[in-house]
Amino acid sequence: MASLALISSSLNLGFRSLHHNPHRSRPLLKSQPLAPHLNSSRSKYPHSNNLNLLSKKPLSLSVKPKSRPNFTVRASASASASVPAPVPAPPPPAPAPAPWTGAAIKPLIASIATGVILWFVPVPAGVSRNAWQLLSIFLATIVGIITQPLPLGAVALMGLGASVLTKTLTFSAAFSAFGDPIPWLIALAFFFARGFIKTGLGNRIAYQFVSLFGSSSLGLGYSLVFSEALLAPAIPSVSARAGGIFLPLVKSLCVACGSNVGDGTEHKLGSWLMLTCFQTSVISSSMFLTAMAANPLSANLTFNTINQTIGWTDWAKAAIVPGLVSLVVVPLLLYVIYPPTVKSSPDAPKLAREKLEKMGPMSKNEIIMAGTLLLTVGLWIFGGMLNVDAVTAAILGLSVLLITGVVTWKECLAEAVAWDTLTWFAALIAMAGYLNKYGLISWFSQTVVKFVGGLGLSWQASFGILVLLYFYSHYFFASGAAHIGAMFTAFLSVASALGTPPYLGAMVLSFLSNLMGGLTHYGIGSAPVFYGANYVPLAKWWGYGFLMSVVNILIWLGVGGVWWKAIGLW
Repeated sequence: MASLALISSSLNLGFRSLHHNPHRSRPLLKSQPLAPHLNSSRSKYPHSNNLNLLSKKPLSLSVKPKSRPNFTVRASASASASVPAPVPAPPPPAPAPAPWTGAAIKPLIASIATGVILWFVPVPAGVSRNAWQLLSIFLATIVGIITQPLPLGAVALMGLGASVLTKTLTFSAAFSAFGDPIPWLIALAFFFARGFIKTGLGNRIAYQFVSLFGSSSLGLGYSLVFSEALLAPAIPSVSARAGGIFLPLVKSLCVACGSNVGDGTEHKLGSWLMLTCFQTSVISSSMFLTAMAANPLSANLTFNTINQTIGWTDWAKAAIVPGLVSLVVVPLLLYVIYPPTVKSSPDAPKLAREKLEKMGPMSKNEIIMAGTLLLTVGLWIFGGMLNVDAVTAAILGLSVLLITGVVTWKECLAEAVAWDTLTWFAALIAMAGYLNKYGLISWFSQTVVKFVGGLGLSWQASFGILVLLYFYSHYFFASGAAHIGAMFTAFLSVASALGTPPYLGAMVLSFLSNLMGGLTHYGIGSAPVFYGANYVPLAKWWGYGFLMSVVNILIWLGVGGVWWKAIGLW
């Protein structure tokens, strides 16, 4: 009873405090009645109404407003023992760290280390300090482009930034190649490709090819290879030929056959077809004097060095046999070592014809796109007589597409690959060009000449060494024309001095000046275009590029050597 009295007293006092609070605005909620033994005591307490009001809350809850006095009820030891101690809640898990979105660290370190180590290597005699510093930055950039710690454009821009920061190049020199027509011609090729795809003209042409040759991937590839070779003598820009005409067509064929970038279907057809069309573009460029813009430069330097002229017919006659063998062997070899997963599709021609029927007649935009293409290609072929160069013809063609709305400027801006390619290709052209201006290439040529000349070998062996050095030094060049201008005369002079028939030496170096473009993704105008389609990873691009270079050298010096002997070149 004493305990009950204490509880009742406590409740009575506490409830009185609440009852007399004039500022309490929130109404008290209803709940379950109090225990019966408390309700039966209601008449004993004058404030039983308070109990009625608060009977809705369990007795064990205590309401402690700031104005209420604190009361402590001491429980017995047995009661406290029956209540387990509260278990502390586990700490919340630490938030996961945000993923790193910057550069890949190991490739970045490898790239920087390459440049730093070479920077502090003693400068060889005959080489200026500026040339050696630029070489170290150039090689660091190449390593970065191979390992890709960042996108290619970002790596190249960092290379230019390092050149300017170290005072190796002035700002205007570092960015001088952004005024070069070749990078812009390549970017314009991507815009043309957008028009092909958007209008459906590319799909229409692709379905026509599939309907004729699509029963096998190999047949489809050969149809493209020899079509490009037939156009080669008429279109002197490999960038325009590969990028403006064949890249959109190849892309459309890949999409039509269900081979897309980024969804795991690249190997269905696209990887093999892109690499095949690129590698054969350098072969077709080597087959005709007018198939590549730098070929006339080789002919001109030949005349200045050995006082002999290479005519169009002479060039084609010497190149036709090894060229045709390469055009047959290279696609087949790539088909074996880097095969498409879809090799045979007997139903493809029928499906392609059904697609063509469903597409119906050509739309207005397709007609405009086709007419623009004919205009641009016509200017590429006959532009020399009209004094219109290739990039001007491409700009004119793009202007027609923009004015007619076939392609919009927003779509051009959205072609991220085009702008990325423009950036890194222009950067490499600038650095490679200044390596030549600073005299590094001249020093390299003279060093090679002294080395090979001092070996006392036969002219065939000496010429073979010169050929390999000339060919694989192209890793340091982003342009066939730059390589020819820097090294052609020196190597032809040495070869002639060592006993190589001068006209044969000139022919071989001229052919190799095209074939060596297949080594990298920047070595010739068609390389950035096809690589930029993103069907082939960079490591595979370089690996198969080296392998195809060996194959081409064996064909051109082996089969070609026999043919040249037959026609009297040596």
